[in-house]
Amino acid sequence: MIHWANLLQLLGYFVLALALAIAVALGVALFGMDAGVVPLTLACAICLAVGGALAYFFRSQPVSFNNRDGILLVILTWMAASFLGALPFYLSSSFPSFTDAVFESVSGFTTTGATILSDIESLPDSLLFWRSFTQWVGGMGIILLGIAILPLIGTGGLELYRAEFSGASSEKLKPRIAETAFSLWKIYLSLTLAAILSLWLAGMNPFEAVCHGFTAMATAGFSTRNASVEGFASPAIEYVLVFFMAMGGINFTRHYRLFIERRPSRFLRDTEVRIYLLLIALSTAAISYSLLESQTPGSLEETIRASLFQVVSIITTTGYSSSNFEEWTAFAQLALLALMFVGGCTGSTAGGLKTARLVLLLRVVGREFRQIVERRGVFAVRFNGSAVSESTIKSLLNLVYLAFLINFAATLFLTAFGIDILTAISAVAAAMFNIGPGLAEVGPSDNYGWMAAPVKWALAFCMLAGRLEYYTLFVIATRAFWRK
Repeated sequence: MIHWANLLQLLGYFVLALALAIAVALGVALFGMDAGVVPLTLACAICLAVGGALAYFFRSQPVSFNNRDGILLVILTWMAASFLGALPFYLSSSFPSFTDAVFESVSGFTTTGATILSDIESLPDSLLFWRSFTQWVGGMGIILLGIAILPLIGTGGLELYRAEFSGASSEKLKPRIAETAFSLWKIYLSLTLAAILSLWLAGMNPFEAVCHGFTAMATAGFSTRNASVEGFASPAIEYVLVFFMAMGGINFTRHYRLFIERRPSRFLRDTEVRIYLLLIALSTAAISYSLLESQTPGSLEETIRASLFQVVSIITTTGYSSSNFEEWTAFAQLALLALMFVGGCTGSTAGGLKTARLVLLLRVVGREFRQIVERRGVFAVRFNGSAVSESTIKSLLNLVYLAFLINFAATLFLTAFGIDILTAISAVAAAMFNIGPGLAEVGPSDNYGWMAAPVKWALAFCMLAGRLEYYTLFVIATRAFWRK
């Protein structure tokens, strides 16, 4: 049984929280008295009206949520955030259509970073702030805020936690799920403040430091400059962003072990963290060598820095660019395309298939080879010293299959609108894995504004599917989900 009254009441609380978030951006608009005052005021008022109505008219007694309630609440929350969060954009004169406003909003909340804007710097500061703030909130805010609210109506916090991190490492750090949420929030907020301060000291002005601090820790990628990070032409800023992007791509439960429990040995012994850091190092070395061999202009330090920055930006699915990598060698571009599929660690703000899943896939393949040779042998797949259950392996294989099926279908859909194959493949990968820029016509110096409206809606759907780990979004289309 689905508890609709409780779901809609709680959705009302989320919409009221969204109104509060818009009010923060409105404060920025009022401080500077820019063109964002009117659209942000109207958007805030609409959210207050909608949220208040849902919370009042569907008020009911607390109940214990089940798994289906948790999944529906996740989907309804993301839908509400995507459409209502688009209001400040749609009500301004900077976005030509509702489709474009929703695309930008979905890209923000899913921490994708794809944009339809060709002149970002023409936006008023308050809307630039709202773009960045949607990404910071989307990084961990919407769902973990819900985990803190859910105990008010029942015992469904863990169901929402699992629905958001389906197939990920949803490890409870505290006995109560709300305590886990607040622990992760404190780490997220502390790292964000550290990023803002570091960027300010590295040369950004306070406003841009805040915006990039938000999007770096959320591994999101919206910038205040048309040329992204390249527009700052600052090695110090690039190195600071590399560090915080890399931190955002690591499982936040590992940050808890490192910063709260002060047990660095457990942080460094984690298989996924070590493979993730190794991938960054090897990819940077390989791309740097490729660029140096091609006699690309630039010193050794500049080449390594550009390679490191772009590798970290892509593997963490942040999507910043410090140089136009479309001008790099074919090997370098293909390597970056492969890293789009890899992504960061499970339980991080990064997208992609996740490093741990790919490691597990390799070990499953290795086990199949062993079983071909030793047919009577029974071999367990192990990860971090523990045997992985067969149900987990089955779920992993199904998830990867579903991800590639969606990828192929969406790519085919884009080509039906006359988009070339490389652009279609990279655009779908950039959307599904929440990266932002791709290759060819959606490269780091381009945008998505030229695409047809159906293509933008398809890519927005891919962003949501990738952010919700595929199962969560598609399970509601099954008959079993709605069966009593």
